[in-house]
Amino acid sequence: MNKIPNRQAICEVLMEKAKTDRNIVVLCSDSRGSASLAPFAEAFPKQFVETGIAEQNLVSISAGLAKCGKKVFAASPASFVSTRSYEQAKVDCAYSNTNVTLIGISGGVSYGALGMSHHSAQDIAAMSAIPNMRVYLPSDRFQTAKLVGQLLLDEKPAYIRVGRNPVEDLYSEADTPFAMDRATVVHEGADVLLVACGEMVYPAKEAAGLLAEKGIQACVLDMYCVKPLDRKTLLEKAQAVRLVVTVEEHAPFGGLGSMVSQAIGAECPKRVINLALPDAPVITGTSKEVFDYYGLNAQGIAAKVMEYGNGCA
Repeated sequence: MNKIPNRQAICEVLMEKAKTDRNIVVLCSDSRGSASLAPFAEAFPKQFVETGIAEQNLVSISAGLAKCGKKVFAASPASFVSTRSYEQAKVDCAYSNTNVTLIGISGGVSYGALGMSHHSAQDIAAMSAIPNMRVYLPSDRFQTAKLVGQLLLDEKPAYIRVGRNPVEDLYSEADTPFAMDRATVVHEGADVLLVACGEMVYPAKEAAGLLAEKGIQACVLDMYCVKPLDRKTLLEKAQAVRLVVTVEEHAPFGGLGSMVSQAIGAECPKRVINLALPDAPVITGTSKEVFDYYGLNAQGIAAKVMEYGNGCA
C-alpha cells in the first residue's frame, strides 16, 4: 500500500528542481506541515515565504513574485484558497496572467471530522469559472510529479487540488503515461465510459474490474486535466459506448460532471450519470467512510452502472 501522499510528491519535485533553479519560490499560509513542504523550507529558506494565516496575502504576494520572474507555488488548504482568496486568484493570478501555481491541499473531504467549513466541494466549479485559470486533480503521486514538472516549464496560472492522505498507485515510476492537458486511458472498454478525476480514478478502475465480472466492459478515463477538459479524447471514447458515468469528490454542480455533460450533450448526445457528493453538508468521517456512505467507491460506481446501464452489456 502506498504511504506517500500527492502533496509529498509535489515537495520532492520542487526540491529536486530548486537545486539548480533559484527562481523557484514556495509560499505557505501557516501550512508547511500540512502541505508536506517543511523540507523545502528547511533546505531552501531563501526561496520560501511564510505568510501566516493570510490566504489573500498569500496569493497577492505570489503574483508579485511571479511578476519579478519567479516560478511560484503557493500552498494553502483548498477550502480556503478557493474561497477566501478567490478575488486574488481571479485578478492577481488569472487576469494578470502570472506564473503562479496555487496548490489546494487537503482537498475535497480530506479534513473529515472538521466538517463543511474545511471541506472543498466547490473548488472545481469556482476555479474553472475563472478565465485563464487551469484546474488539475492528479490521481496519484506519480502523475502529480509529472504534472508539477510540466508546470515548471510554462508561465501560466494554474490550480492543483490534492488530498491529505496517500492514495493507491494507479501508475508507477517507470510507467506513468502523461501528456499535458490530455486525459489518460486507464482501462479500455466499449460498453460504458467512466470519467473520473483525483482520488476517484482508482475506485473507477476497480469498478471496471467488478463490471467485467458481470460482462460489462468499461473504459476508464483519468481526467486529471479538468480545465482545459480533454474534449477530443472524451468525445472519441463516448461515441463508442451507451452510457457515460462521471465520478468526482465535489458538489453535483459545476464540476467534472457538469463539464462532461455539456461537452457530450453538444457534440455526441449520450446518457450521462453524474456521481458526486450531495448538495448538502456531508456526513462526519474519514474520506473512506464518506466515500463508502455516498457510493463513491468501486462497489457504488459499479452498482450505478448496473442500475442505469439498461443492459449495456
